[in-house]
Amino acid sequence: MSNDKIKALKDTIASVFAGKDSVIEHLLVAVLAGGHVLIEDVPGVGKTTLAKTLAAAVGLSFARVQCTPDTLPSDIIGMNIFDAKTSAFRLVKGPVFQGFLLVDEINRTSPKTQSALLEAMEEGQVTIDGNSYPLPKPNLVVATQNPIEYVGTYPLPEAELDRFMIKMSVGYPEKAAEEELARRFLSGALSKEPAAVLDAEELLAMQEEVRSVSVSDELTGYALSLVDATRHEKEIACGLSPRAGLDLLRASQAWSFMDGRDYVIPEDIIAMAKLTLPHRLILTTEARIANFDGYQMMIRVLDRIKRPE
Repeated sequence: MSNDKIKALKDTIASVFAGKDSVIEHLLVAVLAGGHVLIEDVPGVGKTTLAKTLAAAVGLSFARVQCTPDTLPSDIIGMNIFDAKTSAFRLVKGPVFQGFLLVDEINRTSPKTQSALLEAMEEGQVTIDGNSYPLPKPNLVVATQNPIEYVGTYPLPEAELDRFMIKMSVGYPEKAAEEELARRFLSGALSKEPAAVLDAEELLAMQEEVRSVSVSDELTGYALSLVDATRHEKEIACGLSPRAGLDLLRASQAWSFMDGRDYVIPEDIIAMAKLTLPHRLILTTEARIANFDGYQMMIRVLDRIKRPE
């Protein structure tokens, strides 16, 4: 039944977002693993459309925050407002209390506002005026950013990047896919919101199934050895955190689950290491001048660490 649901999810998203099967699969990894996603790409390739289609397909309540330099933390998490009728303060919940939060152009808002998401993404709660409020489950944050514009933007701090399980790009479509996109646009098919494939309870159940996927001690050690190796590379100023290793293991379980298996194999670890780890690496100035990036460093680590047979 789960395999049927996963196929239905893929087909539903692909009905709007054509020609990007690997992008859809990577996005679903984060959904099933209970992680958050950062989509970085140039304008107009469908980042927001992809996120909105995913929200509709998984059947979660949806909210969107369009970030600007004057967006405040209270615009995301909410605030207490004095009610003159009752002579008391009442909580007005922000959009983060929805099951699916799309934070559009996250790097256009200030670090203070960006930091409003830290507690929500890691602990599933927010603190307002000293009181903590739990967020609904499941809770998914998808953020987008444009990598080519720097005027009026604020780079995401490392602590926030580390809270995104996956950082991905969409890329330009192939010619055939773009022609299909044009046909759907002209026919009006793109304006129709897809029907929900899951509801919140079904998604929670699938996330529990993912957590039950078996990971051997040998593979757990292999995954953590990849994380540890990044702490000893001279081109890396700050290696991966323990959180990165946990995200790698959970994403590997989700990837295996999507492949119809209840156990993780080395190929799952390798594939997910390329997806979940590069954006967390902080390279030295010398490495950046030499045009190294996190993905290249991760490939180097994968080549050096012997994989289990």
